[in-house]
Amino acid sequence: MKTRCGWLNNDPLYIEYHDTEWGVPVTNDQKMFEFLLLETFQAGLSWFTILKKRENFRKAFADFDYGKIAAFTDTGRERLLQDAGIIRNRQKIDAAINNAQRFMAVQEEWDGSFCKYLWSFVDHQPIQNSWKNLKEVPAKTELSDRISKDLKKRGFKFVGSTTIYAHMQACGMVNDHTTDCFRYAEVRKLGDTISF
Repeated sequence: MKTRCGWLNNDPLYIEYHDTEWGVPVTNDQKMFEFLLLETFQAGLSWFTILKKRENFRKAFADFDYGKIAAFTDTGRERLLQDAGIIRNRQKIDAAINNAQRFMAVQEEWDGSFCKYLWSFVDHQPIQNSWKNLKEVPAKTELSDRISKDLKKRGFKFVGSTTIYAHMQACGMVNDHTTDCFRYAEVRKLGDTISF
């Protein structure tokens, strides 16, 4: 039987996410935005709650197309507030639209790539941690503090340090699989193959 990270439950959806996505380096802007949007909605909730609603979010938020989301009007906001399939929080919905606009502003500044901007904080290489157990894994770091501060300065919302560290974990900027997890070594190898 495979050993996995201690934060998992036994739900097949959660296991699949852990085994195929969590910690895999993301260098595609649309995928990066998808994770960022979902992480901002997670604030104050469990990731599992968001993961179960992910396909509802995908439908509600134009397949995570930040260009389309950035253009959502008041009508779009009201539609989202009526959508029982997502988290109907006005501030988070407003933040998603705002963040799509800010995301595109960063792209303009960084040769069309938000990923280049975000990965520049780690010199375009994942940080390879080696935590032995879940208790060692931090909720935020000095680096996530710095990224959070820079994103807020650029006008992003719901991007506190804890949210940003969770985003870094999900997108493979840090390898926070515990060393006994079967994915630890696999994800570590993937970090050697990223390019921009």
